[in-house]
Amino acid sequence: MLFKVGEILKAVFITVCGQKGGVAKTCTSIHLASVWNRQGKKVCIVDADKNRSALAYASRGNLPFPVFPVSAAAKASRGSDIVITDGQASSDEEELKHLAYGSDLVIIPTTPKARSVELTVELANLLNTLKVNHAVLIVKVDSRKQKAANQARDALLKFGLIVFEGHIPLLSAFDKAEASGKSVDDAADDLGRPDPRRMTGWSAYCSIASQVQCQISKHLSDINNLNNQQPISA
Repeated sequence: MLFKVGEILKAVFITVCGQKGGVAKTCTSIHLASVWNRQGKKVCIVDADKNRSALAYASRGNLPFPVFPVSAAAKASRGSDIVITDGQASSDEEELKHLAYGSDLVIIPTTPKARSVELTVELANLLNTLKVNHAVLIVKVDSRKQKAANQARDALLKFGLIVFEGHIPLLSAFDKAEASGKSVDDAADDLGRPDPRRMTGWSAYCSIASQVQCQISKHLSDINNLNNQQPISA
């Protein structure tokens, strides 16, 4: 997923962050990286979370892409098509600005809960002032509570936010995958039996990965069109 800007091919930088913990930031980072890795992209994750969640996830298994601490971020970007930063859950404005700076897209995962939606709107407003491309991903959707997810989507859209189509379901398969350091499509129980809903979770992230690529392409196209429309000074 390299994009041409002028005549230069550039890597794509994606940040996954939010103001609240427990919204599947690391799960989202790991699974988007897994999808693009399967597509033959050179992808890595930079763990910028103080809890080192992505590094802990990777240490339990054998992910097919590297996960770096934030101190090695410069090294991570060398030779990578896609660099995903797994961000800190923080309400500190300066910290969030630092995370978002230079990102081609900031992904904001949110659960359908009212407080999570409110915090997402606050973060989106900050990103708007910074002119940073961003989109919201609804996660941890209980199949028995689809109405709540629909209401959350409607609320986010009313505030003018870009919201990915579909959502990430609430599945025990994600917990099993994390415990073994694998992506959800390899989720199995303690006896090695594949989780029956593992592919539901995997398919959901495959859909989001495709939408992310479209969103970044559209944003870069809009920027190029704007630049081409700028008057040339004498």
